[in-house]
Amino acid sequence: MKEIREVKIGSRWVGDDHPCYIVAEIGNNHNGELEIAKRLIEAAYECGADAVKFQKRDIDSLMTNELKNMPYLKYDSFGATYGEHRQKLELPEEDWYRLFNFAKKLGIDFYATPFDFKSADFLEKLGVPCFKIASFDVTNLPLIDYVCKKGKPVILSTGMCTWEELDEAVEVIRRNGNDFILLHCVSAYPHDNEMSNLRMIQKLKERYKVPVGYSGHEKSGFVISLGARMMGACMIERHFTLDRTMKGPDHAASLEPKGLAELVKNIRKLEQAFGDGEKKILDIEMPLRLKMTKSIVTTRYIRAGEVIRREDLTVKCPGTGLKPKYIDMLVGKVAKKDLPEDTIVPLEALEW
Repeated sequence: MKEIREVKIGSRWVGDDHPCYIVAEIGNNHNGELEIAKRLIEAAYECGADAVKFQKRDIDSLMTNELKNMPYLKYDSFGATYGEHRQKLELPEEDWYRLFNFAKKLGIDFYATPFDFKSADFLEKLGVPCFKIASFDVTNLPLIDYVCKKGKPVILSTGMCTWEELDEAVEVIRRNGNDFILLHCVSAYPHDNEMSNLRMIQKLKERYKVPVGYSGHEKSGFVISLGARMMGACMIERHFTLDRTMKGPDHAASLEPKGLAELVKNIRKLEQAFGDGEKKILDIEMPLRLKMTKSIVTTRYIRAGEVIRREDLTVKCPGTGLKPKYIDMLVGKVAKKDLPEDTIVPLEALEW
């Protein structure tokens, strides 16, 4: 199995040895309106996100007539039928170009999830740097294969599937030779904290030997997402909205700008604390080390020529003399000069 340590998305490298790649999942939270979409991109950029992600559907390619015509009277519905509802959330193709160029001008990566072949073709023409495959298409091997053949990196969410199903999807990607990233995901919008199962991040790394991130829909702000970063997620994707009370299917499971900004800020603080994993004494630790570590000290006045016994020695602060580990080596040695009581024993004061 080929190990993939890092994947390039646009101008950025994503992997364990790089800063966390933070994605604002706009999805359909633009509610089909160009200006809302632009405001979301700009807000994500101002919050410090690395990328924005959208969703692209061709309704006729994606749904049967029966599903399209199914009555859809939920509180967040944008149409009388499910097809009308979904179509209202789609952006015209010309708006996609406007948004792609708007993001490019700002300097934030822009990509999307294609839900069907036609949408994948459009996104390729648009020029996205990678493709995202949603959890419910883990079993859609023809779509995964079709997207892979476009030769770009693939990001695959792993919610609501079995190991066997995920193995099959990964095999399709590997067979095509694409670089890819897996995202641990719980496909509920939103979900309770105890459902997060963050240990799965390491399990996915061990099983597939690729970069692993986290796509979160948790209720509790961004705490679980910070935990995912601590557990080794090299990419964090969170749904993003201007207002969680807006009408639409994903707003309630999204972060608002204040929350996303806090998430980005706290992830960067965490990364500053990760360090390099090398054990060393820091310069800032040296004063306290010298003050509070121990040295070998006399317990009585020892005259020159006396043989040192174990009971003549103890250990005390500061740590400017011989380390305590040498105390037994001094027993039986002869003092070359007088050593007052409660004095650090210098090495040169003994005959060796």
